[in-house]
Amino acid sequence: QVQLVESGGGLVQAGGSLRLSCAASGSIFIINPMDWYRQAPGKQRELVARITTGGSTHYADSVKGRFTISRDNAKSTVYLQMNSLKPEDTAVYYCKVAVTTTLHTYLEVWGQGTLVTVSS
Repeated sequence: QVQLVESGGGLVQAGGSLRLSCAASGSIFIINPMDWYRQAPGKQRELVARITTGGSTHYADSVKGRFTISRDNAKSTVYLQMNSLKPEDTAVYYCKVAVTTTLHTYLEVWGQGTLVTVSS
């Protein structure tokens, strides 16, 4: 099995910064794309950022220029650096990782979520 552990959420004032981390562990052979999603109260979960195995990145228009996704393949960890935070960034943030396991099965695994609250 594969587990994800997220950390780094919290309360921050508008204009501030936070860094989220998501570490994968378990029967991992290859980690494929790593994503960050978020879900605000009353809204659907949305893709915030994606990073491929090769390091290519994709961002939602709402966070371009403010958020940066990165990964450390040696640590099986994905990060989300969030700068210039706005109240509308308030949400539960989830990482999602696509994994090929050591048994050569394909899994998409979600983290437990971490709450980011941005006060105005």
